[in-house]
Amino acid sequence: MPTPHNSAAKGEIAKTVLMPGDPLRAKYIAETYLEDAGLVNEVRGMYAYTGRYKGKEVSVMASGMGMPSMGIYSYELFSEYDVDNIIRIGTAGAISEKLKIRDVVLAIASCTRSTYADQFGLPCTPAAAASYELLRRADDCARELGINVHVGTLLCTDTFYDESGTLADWRKMGVLATEMESAALYYNAARLGKKALCICTISDCPLTGESASAQERQKTFDDMIKLAIEMV
Repeated sequence: MPTPHNSAAKGEIAKTVLMPGDPLRAKYIAETYLEDAGLVNEVRGMYAYTGRYKGKEVSVMASGMGMPSMGIYSYELFSEYDVDNIIRIGTAGAISEKLKIRDVVLAIASCTRSTYADQFGLPCTPAAAASYELLRRADDCARELGINVHVGTLLCTDTFYDESGTLADWRKMGVLATEMESAALYYNAARLGKKALCICTISDCPLTGESASAQERQKTFDDMIKLAIEMV
């Protein structure tokens, strides 16, 4: 049944959901890639659509920004709508000097300073890790599509404007990029016995100041979208 954040009826959301952060990117994906896409949720402007891609049912829904928002929407999709797979398709800021604008990253795992996992009452900090099945499938699809990807670890933070000055230290740890949703998604998937993967496009380079425009972030990161949707 509908939740306080999702008005879709049971059965209106597919087993696999693509989750951009931006509702307008969700709309763009549905209109550009899906056949017979129907709007199934618009509560709080978090658009969700369900349609078909090459005959397979797929949904796309916005997550909003940050771990609290991703935590709510991914939890409800997994627990209330029987979703099996969530593939986050979002943007990230490059930490590694090997990355440039529009490069695609597949996230094996997510480092975080967040206390999101404290709710589970564990005696240590659990690893926030991707589904190997989805990661392997994404890597295979990338090779078939001729899309160059970087596979590694993300830093998931609670702050977009961060005054800690630690990005260079995370670079020393081999972290590729930073964003704000992956850890919550990976923790929820682990806790609920589901599968998740984050595929991110580099939208800016905080250590150099280079950045893509808002319009580019919304509509020009098609390699990431094609890769995610071909996995369905």
